[in-house]
Amino acid sequence: MRKVRALLVSAALTTGVLLSMTSSPAQAESIRYVYYYQSDCYNGGNLGIQWGWWTSFHCDWNSASDRWYLWA
Repeated sequence: MRKVRALLVSAALTTGVLLSMTSSPAQAESIRYVYYYQSDCYNGGNLGIQWGWWTSFHCDWNSASDRWYLWA
Protein backbone atom coordinates (compact mmCIF):
# COMPACT_ATOMS: atom_id res chain seq x y z
CA MET A 1 0.00 0.00 0.00
CA ARG A 2 2.84 2.39 0.79
CA LYS A 3 4.39 1.87 -2.63
CA VAL A 4 1.09 2.58 -4.36
CA ARG A 5 0.57 5.73 -2.32
CA ALA A 6 4.14 6.88 -3.05
CA LEU A 7 3.62 6.28 -6.77
CA LEU A 8 0.33 8.19 -6.76
CA VAL A 9 1.84 11.15 -4.91
CA SER A 10 4.86 11.32 -7.20
CA ALA A 11 2.62 11.01 -10.28
CA ALA A 12 0.42 13.84 -9.02
CA LEU A 13 3.44 16.06 -8.34
CA THR A 14 4.95 15.27 -11.74
CA THR A 15 1.67 16.06 -13.48
CA GLY A 16 1.37 19.37 -11.61
CA VAL A 17 4.90 20.38 -12.53
CA LEU A 18 4.45 19.44 -16.19
CA LEU A 19 1.16 21.32 -16.45
CA SER A 20 2.61 24.45 -14.91
CA MET A 21 5.63 24.34 -17.25
CA THR A 22 3.67 23.69 -20.43
CA SER A 23 0.76 26.04 -19.91
CA SER A 24 1.23 29.20 -21.90
CA PRO A 25 0.65 32.55 -20.22
CA ALA A 26 -1.65 35.14 -21.72
CA GLN A 27 0.06 36.69 -24.69
CA ALA A 28 1.68 39.89 -23.57
CA GLU A 29 2.09 42.83 -25.88
CA SER A 30 5.64 43.47 -27.01
CA ILE A 31 7.53 45.69 -29.42
CA ARG A 32 7.63 44.02 -32.83
CA TYR A 33 9.36 46.65 -35.00
CA VAL A 34 10.61 50.23 -34.94
CA TYR A 35 9.89 52.65 -37.80
CA TYR A 36 10.87 56.18 -38.79
CA TYR A 37 7.47 56.99 -40.31
CA GLN A 38 3.96 56.59 -38.93
CA SER A 39 2.65 55.23 -42.22
CA ASP A 40 5.26 52.46 -42.23
CA CYS A 41 4.28 51.50 -38.70
CA TYR A 42 0.59 51.17 -39.58
CA ASN A 43 1.36 49.36 -42.83
CA GLY A 44 3.57 46.89 -40.94
CA GLY A 45 0.91 46.35 -38.29
CA ASN A 46 -1.79 45.68 -40.88
CA LEU A 47 0.51 43.35 -42.78
CA GLY A 48 1.14 41.38 -39.57
CA ILE A 49 -2.61 40.96 -39.10
CA GLN A 50 -3.06 39.82 -42.72
CA TRP A 51 -0.28 37.25 -42.41
CA GLY A 52 -1.58 35.99 -39.05
CA TRP A 53 1.39 37.07 -36.94
CA TRP A 54 -0.84 38.93 -34.45
CA THR A 55 -4.48 39.86 -34.02
CA SER A 56 -4.17 43.50 -33.02
CA PHE A 57 -1.53 46.23 -32.86
CA HIS A 58 -0.93 49.88 -32.10
CA CYS A 59 1.80 52.36 -32.98
CA ASP A 60 3.35 54.69 -30.40
CA TRP A 61 5.57 57.71 -31.05
CA ASN A 62 8.71 57.94 -28.91
CA SER A 63 9.99 61.50 -28.92
CA ALA A 64 13.29 60.55 -27.28
CA SER A 65 14.30 58.37 -30.22
CA ASP A 66 12.16 60.08 -32.91
CA ARG A 67 10.77 56.72 -33.98
CA TRP A 68 7.45 54.85 -34.14
CA TYR A 69 7.15 51.62 -32.15
CA LEU A 70 4.83 48.85 -33.34
CA TRP A 71 3.27 47.01 -30.41
CA ALA A 72 1.46 43.74 -31.02
